[in-house]
Amino acid sequence: MEETKIPVTEQNQFPQTPKHIFILSGQSNMAGRGGVHHHHWDGVVPLDSQPHASIIRLSANLHWEPAREPLHHDIDVRKACGVGPGMSFANAVKDHLGGGGECLGLVPCAVGGTAIKEWERGQHLYDNMLKRSKESVEKTKGEIKALLWYQGESDTPSYHTAEAYKENMERLIHNVREDLGLPSLPIIQVAIASGDERYMEKVREAQLGIDLPNVICVDAKGLALKEDNLHLTTEAQVKLGHMLADGFLTHFNAPPSQSSPCSAPKNSVISISK
Repeated sequence: MEETKIPVTEQNQFPQTPKHIFILSGQSNMAGRGGVHHHHWDGVVPLDSQPHASIIRLSANLHWEPAREPLHHDIDVRKACGVGPGMSFANAVKDHLGGGGECLGLVPCAVGGTAIKEWERGQHLYDNMLKRSKESVEKTKGEIKALLWYQGESDTPSYHTAEAYKENMERLIHNVREDLGLPSLPIIQVAIASGDERYMEKVREAQLGIDLPNVICVDAKGLALKEDNLHLTTEAQVKLGHMLADGFLTHFNAPPSQSSPCSAPKNSVISISK
């Protein structure tokens, strides 16, 4: 895959406010660890993850700015961030939204090493995600199009947390929709590809088994992992971004004359193309 290095400080012009907004949340594989070695990011950005003038992000200080890797550098601050799925996702969907070429906003919220219970209503992570999501549409004509969620590895060491995962995730979906006033908000969750082997499959079973309207699942199993056997490689993150984009465009971006997002099938699973 062709790659290039770009300086993180490079400036790029962008529209004032986004029309299409996507929330990125979960833990480290959503925040992105692609290209991170020995606590430092190598700075390599694949072509599919390059910045684009129509893609912006909401900073930790709640300001819109040009989006570039690493998207979560000021959100997931306890660990070094690298390439995640957000930019390849945004580049893949940007020309298919509205009339094409309209401003797309990404709202990074993911924090590495976090369990699902830390995302309960009233907890800091949940409240911050809610605050950032609401701020993203404040004083704009933008619309939150979907929540992209990749989390669960931290719930695999314990039978209790793995057993409770499905109920906790369904509650999270209900709470986010209720608190944002978006009862049909599309949710695209990722079934984990790594974690503690003792209960990883139990968490995956919970993720793949969620059967709610406007909730689909992208299965990350089989995507390449780094040497830590936990985090996706840069190439795998790019692939995941495309899988998330395929899920969104297939199920939630139908023209007005076709089926509305509210009629999107339940329990759809998108796996790696063979």
